[in-house]
Amino acid sequence: MSLPSKATTSLLRHAGRQQLPALRSSAALVQKRNRADSPFDASTSHAEFTSPFHRGTRNEQDTTVIPNWGKYRSSSSETGNKLFQYFMVGSFGGLTALGAKNTVQDFLVNMSASADVLAQAKVEVDLSQIPEGKNVIIKWRGKPVFVRHRTADEIKEAEDEDWKKLRDPQPDEDRVKKPEWLVMLGVCTHLGCVPIGEAGDYGGWFCPCHGSHYDISGRVRKGPAPLNLEIPEYDFPEDGLMVIG
Repeated sequence: MSLPSKATTSLLRHAGRQQLPALRSSAALVQKRNRADSPFDASTSHAEFTSPFHRGTRNEQDTTVIPNWGKYRSSSSETGNKLFQYFMVGSFGGLTALGAKNTVQDFLVNMSASADVLAQAKVEVDLSQIPEGKNVIIKWRGKPVFVRHRTADEIKEAEDEDWKKLRDPQPDEDRVKKPEWLVMLGVCTHLGCVPIGEAGDYGGWFCPCHGSHYDISGRVRKGPAPLNLEIPEYDFPEDGLMVIG
């Protein structure tokens, strides 16, 4: 190496040694300034930094923090709030029950019988128009009803019969409210035919369709009919008047 190059190298080294302390002090000032501006210091991070997701100290983290809903709480008392809730529930329950009742009532009214049907539910019969020993046929609820004004001999015949031996055992007094008036549905108990009055082998009613015979009390005596003629509901509200139904 020549003399000039050695001199140049020595000068550069000397200049570098003189500038190194200044660079170090500048770096230290910059680092100190950055630490002052930043809230986080690595040397004191564990002591000064607190996580926003935890409460308490580092070793005592509260994991069951309950939010404070105080500002949303009602200003009224707990009893007052309960009374209001009960009142609202009861009111809506009452309105619901009333609506259900009206709905069911309207449905039942629509399903009930009309006025003309109700008019036929009961039939009044003027007994003074039926002579002794005669039959009349009354239409009631779409069915024929036999009304017989029996004579004394017919009453005696019906009462003297040994009813215990009959197919459908029934005494005459259980089939009439007044001995002289016999009221029956005019429908054969076999297949629903209409028997003929004052006919048959027993002086009562005869069904020509299948040959069933009934006596003067309407009890089956012969033929395929299994039961006596049915007795409808009827009453005598006053003398000379009968109401069927």
